Amino acid sequence: MSIPSTRYTRFIPVAELETRLKGLQQILSDQDLCGALIVQKADLFYYSGTTQQGWLYVPVMGDPVFMVFKDLERARVESGLEQILSLISPKKIPDILTGLGISLPEKLGLELDVMPANQYLMFSQIFSGTQIIDISTLIRLQRAVKSEFEINCVRKASVLADRVAAKVPELLREGMTEVELAGMLEAHARKLGHQGLIRMRMWDNYLFYGHIMCGAGAAVPGAFASPTGGAGLNPNVGQGPSFAPIKSNEPILVDYVFALDGYLSDHTRIFSLGEVSRELQQAHTAMLELQEAVKQQALPGAITGDVYESMMTMARDKGYADGFMGAAEPKIRFTGHGLGIELDEFPFIAKGQTLPLEAGMLIALEPKVILPGQGVVGIENTLLVTETGLESLTIYPDTITVV
Repeated sequence: MSIPSTRYTRFIPVAELETRLKGLQQILSDQDLCGALIVQKADLFYYSGTTQQGWLYVPVMGDPVFMVFKDLERARVESGLEQILSLISPKKIPDILTGLGISLPEKLGLELDVMPANQYLMFSQIFSGTQIIDISTLIRLQRAVKSEFEINCVRKASVLADRVAAKVPELLREGMTEVELAGMLEAHARKLGHQGLIRMRMWDNYLFYGHIMCGAGAAVPGAFASPTGGAGLNPNVGQGPSFAPIKSNEPILVDYVFALDGYLSDHTRIFSLGEVSRELQQAHTAMLELQEAVKQQALPGAITGDVYESMMTMARDKGYADGFMGAAEPKIRFTGHGLGIELDEFPFIAKGQTLPLEAGMLIALEPKVILPGQGVVGIENTLLVTETGLESLTIYPDTITVV
């Protein structure tokens, strides 16, 4: 039975898609490529406005073609592209292109950073005689600088991230488990419109809303690419909240991502039932001071690796070298990351990075200190790179909220 198209809506404006596609075509021209085939969901959403299953061919000149396996009707409503047609098998892509008068590419761009090997081999056979080039980094660089439309999307997500943080004091009570608090907070986030799914580009990485951890349990290391890990509920997940009870006078870390209409806002705040120790409070204050210093340094043109080294130096000078961004080796080697449609976008405030910041980039800056046996303190905000420094889009108070 056909589902009425009125149940679907278009979200990304046509003019926005056109600008993005022109940007991609300029990349193709600069790299002497004939076209690109977009398959990965986040990139597909960025360039077409939908994540319906299919293959988006973008020629270096001319209109793109979105070949949809499922669901065609929904794709036509959600996407602003003109050429959207049905295709059962990717093996027929050459026939579709030639039927539209599009020459098969001599050089084809693919997102090889996320494409499984068997898919790469399949496309190598489908486009036999075509040279396949990896354009994933170039796509990520294009996506790193946000349009006003995207910035406004993240602003809206940030407002709701703040509302989630504001709900914590209402829910907190001694003796409840970390996962109990997580469930209540996640239910509140869903009521506000949280989409549930948080996209990450890094292979085999995942995140469910975020991390809630209290006391010493927050200092438990794990495999996730984060300064904090948490015990989680079982070894299959190995991160996030556990059945540990929340106690008084311990830091409660609420590191949550709000995902709204495809765009993300990342946000960490520290709460406590009663005052935490002076040592923890001093460490938290040091991280706030570090954040404020970076807000002034991270101007357009600043090199991301230099910002990272500056943060490491400040943490060392404040006496927190051992616990800054992790207490167990090997530590993560970043202090901030880009975000937008995915949680791990460019730029990365990380060791050895040479990418200069540009106005319109978004950074989740997260200076944190792990004190083994005591817990985690610090901050994370979603910040916009502007000509005068970093503007925080998340504005819930940065200080420890004592309930």
